[in-house]
Amino acid sequence: MSATRSDRQPGLQNTVAENPLLGLAELAQELGSERVRQEAEALAQRTAEGRFYVACLGQFKRGKSTVLNALLGDRLLPTGVLPLTTVPTVVRYGTSRRARVRFEAGTWTDIRPEDLPQYVSEELNPENVRGVLGVEVFSTSLLLAQGMCFVDTPGLGSVFTGNTAATHAFIPHIDAAIVVVGADPPITGEELALASSIRTQVSDFLVVLNKADRTSDEERRVAKSFASRMLEKELQRPITHIYEVSAEGQLSNQGSARDWPELVAALEKLVLESGRDLVRTAGERGLKRLAAELFTIISEEREALVRPLEESELRIQKLRQTISEAERSLREVAYLLTAEEHRLSDKLLEQRKQFIAVTLPKIHADFEAELKSIPRHYGPHFRRNALRVAQSVAERYVRPWLETEQSNAEQEYQRIAARFASIGNDFLARLADSGVPQFTRMPSALDPDRGFRVRSRFTFEQLLHVALPASPLRYGADVLLGVLQAYRVIEKQAWTYLDYLVEMNSTRVQSDVMNRVQESRSLLEVEIRKLLHEVTRIAEHALERARSARAEGISGVENALARLTRAESILRSVYGSNQTEEPIGLGGSSEAVAEGAKP
Repeated sequence: MSATRSDRQPGLQNTVAENPLLGLAELAQELGSERVRQEAEALAQRTAEGRFYVACLGQFKRGKSTVLNALLGDRLLPTGVLPLTTVPTVVRYGTSRRARVRFEAGTWTDIRPEDLPQYVSEELNPENVRGVLGVEVFSTSLLLAQGMCFVDTPGLGSVFTGNTAATHAFIPHIDAAIVVVGADPPITGEELALASSIRTQVSDFLVVLNKADRTSDEERRVAKSFASRMLEKELQRPITHIYEVSAEGQLSNQGSARDWPELVAALEKLVLESGRDLVRTAGERGLKRLAAELFTIISEEREALVRPLEESELRIQKLRQTISEAERSLREVAYLLTAEEHRLSDKLLEQRKQFIAVTLPKIHADFEAELKSIPRHYGPHFRRNALRVAQSVAERYVRPWLETEQSNAEQEYQRIAARFASIGNDFLARLADSGVPQFTRMPSALDPDRGFRVRSRFTFEQLLHVALPASPLRYGADVLLGVLQAYRVIEKQAWTYLDYLVEMNSTRVQSDVMNRVQESRSLLEVEIRKLLHEVTRIAEHALERARSARAEGISGVENALARLTRAESILRSVYGSNQTEEPIGLGGSSEAVAEGAKP
């Protein structure tokens, strides 16, 4: 066995020098890591074919799948009421329209595109009970002919928490992004957090405001201004354009094309000007991440070989015990944070009730006074002017309160953030002090000043709800009401609209802060659990291989140590020393999953 491996070393070194990713795959095979081997091979194939991933990101029900279908000119991806499962779908160029899925057994299975919902929808594959690891859809669209691949990601913010986790897990493989936002609701904190998490590796962002045909000009203007401002702050770069589109209208050939031609042109420009660089960067990024993981595997396996077998077994038992305790600690953290969330929610609710009780009479008095000054000679004009006055009065009182409340809520937020950081850091410290070296690779301690994983952002900066244009039926009714001098009907509806504006906007602080609390908590738990599972897998694999080597006696251990030394030497000569700044286990789902390979 030793001679065979020794004979292979020159060939392996040549492979590493000629094609680092394939060389890394061979090294992974030498080290017994089938998942890394498959991921490296998949990434090598993707880069050799010049394919790069443009992920479509956004909240659940933004119409991401419809946007991609419209870009393809084909209703290829399923759309509907329920969200996708935890499986991102890669859409790539093909000479025929087809699809395939890969299961845990590791084999590709061709399916009809019409049957995709059976594998990627929560309705027909709830929580991925079918065990789908990858989905690829082939489209004849010329937009994809030069290597660009679309990735339809599960939507953020649905009731299925695995969907958000799956989208975050795909982050390491994203090369460019289409961020799909809306006007109602506007861009969310979760969408901004996702954009922020990929900004260090993605420089090409296309921002699309979908369903533009369902909103007024003013709603779109306000939503675009808000989204642009928030994204520029989060990404730390200018947002030059937000494309207004109606993907469904484009598919149905109905309505105005709006910015659709410009969106397509931007994607074509991305392929021509940035495609090669995106492919190269994807390879370099994956190479660095996978090499770091192999360094970790070598270190863990060497430690398992040099210590007594009984000690290794005790360490594994301690590892499992520590992980079990960690899961209990996570639940304790959840209870503590839930209590904080309830307390904050109650406080914000009480403050809003006080504001309504004190301010609403003043709002009504001002509105009544201004309503009397509006001419009543034409019903439709009276309605339009009355609604505008309602907006003006509501904003006059609500905005100053929101600005004051923002300051108060921010102080409360920072207090809870400090508590959150303290709880999280205590938990991480217990893991680091557990005597298990793998847990020293836990994420960096939480910054008490930063606290939550999500930056402070409030979505109430503009009053997003405006009166919709009157329908022909309403217009005719208003004309009749004007003729009959029945203006009290319109006034009553304006009063209702005023109260709605005040009620809606006065809840914005409460909902925004609570969303950030819950989202930050979820992100931290996902990070820690991913690491725990990765540590378990690597440690148990190392123990298994150490047992096999020890079963062969001293020569088996010596051969195994020599194999590790040779592999580490090749890694260091080609890939450099181990990069500790990228903790193992936090890199997300594997390229193998992205390409449909078995992890």
